[in-house]
Amino acid sequence: MSEQGLDEPGPKKRILFLFSDTGGGHRSATEAMIEALELEFPGRFEPRMVDFFREYYPSPLRFAPEIYPPISRVPQAWRFTFRAFDSKGRARAVTQISYPYVRRGAKRLVRENPADLIVSVHPLVNAHLVRAMRHSPIPYLTVVTDLVSTHALWYDRRADLVVVPTEEARDKAVEYGIAEGNLRVIGLPVADRFSKSLDDRKAWRERMGWRVDLPVILLVGGGDGMGPLKRVAKAVNEARLKATLVVICGRNAELKADLEKVDWKLPVHLYGFTTEMPQFMAASDMLVTKAGPGTISEAFISGLPLVLYARLPGQEDGNVSYVEKLRAGVWAPRPREVVDALRRWVDDPAARQRAAEASRRAAKPDAARQIARLIADQVGIEA
Repeated sequence: MSEQGLDEPGPKKRILFLFSDTGGGHRSATEAMIEALELEFPGRFEPRMVDFFREYYPSPLRFAPEIYPPISRVPQAWRFTFRAFDSKGRARAVTQISYPYVRRGAKRLVRENPADLIVSVHPLVNAHLVRAMRHSPIPYLTVVTDLVSTHALWYDRRADLVVVPTEEARDKAVEYGIAEGNLRVIGLPVADRFSKSLDDRKAWRERMGWRVDLPVILLVGGGDGMGPLKRVAKAVNEARLKATLVVICGRNAELKADLEKVDWKLPVHLYGFTTEMPQFMAASDMLVTKAGPGTISEAFISGLPLVLYARLPGQEDGNVSYVEKLRAGVWAPRPREVVDALRRWVDDPAARQRAAEASRRAAKPDAARQIARLIADQVGIEA
């Protein structure tokens, strides 16, 4: 064999990522890891994303991505659903009862997607898949994409490794039976572009038509524009804060149309769905958002103080206490409380800066790349 041939890399390692579009965080975390694999190990991996609900599970489970938005808007239903099975015993029972129903799809998923490693970013697939794979040598890695209030269904002792984003999540994993040797506390995988500092904030604001002499309040509600965004935006408008308001309405065209009819009393800019959130965050001074783990992690990297105005009961409760404990933001479930928090930060730049610094200290911008290196190690690829 030639000396050149010895240096040639072997065949690409196939990595199967299991996710579902039940909320925006599973997809974005998966895409961040795929991006990191290519950045760290160019051309060495062949990743594949599979929405297991849509592509392999039977009805009505295959419609979970469509069912998720309306259920998430009913707090009582979400709280009941989350808590009903959040214990080792109840989680084990529900997966054992449901496995015969999904067994055929789970086994077909493994059969039709040959891989060197499987990575799950969704709690509802783990027990089913590791059972379907019980005679398979393929390593199984779980990447937990909830920050603090992690559900028992995330954790299956048969997984080879479990990656969690916080020490609080690590404690939950141990409580639910994961061996400490199989745990890694790394962080939530976030797209690499969030860690790239904006070269010139003033130039970005000028390009977007934003005033450069006022602090910028960024108001978001997720890719679907979910939550009481309209009430919050109107409350900020009536408060006549000395700031610019930027509202990301996501795919909610009706919300954007309604806000376009408002008689705005401060500079305002309305946007639909955008892929430029890193730039929006880098050019802003404060973030008003629901307590989703992905957005919180992105805000930390961007060094933004947070005003959290909504949360999914049970699942996102811990996110709120986590942000408050770090002094990186506040919980403001009523529009007037949002306004009060923003007014303090608009009127007191030093207080705003302290919260921004606390947010930046909590950031884990290298998490996706660390997970990529962990994946590579599992399949025998060296940097």
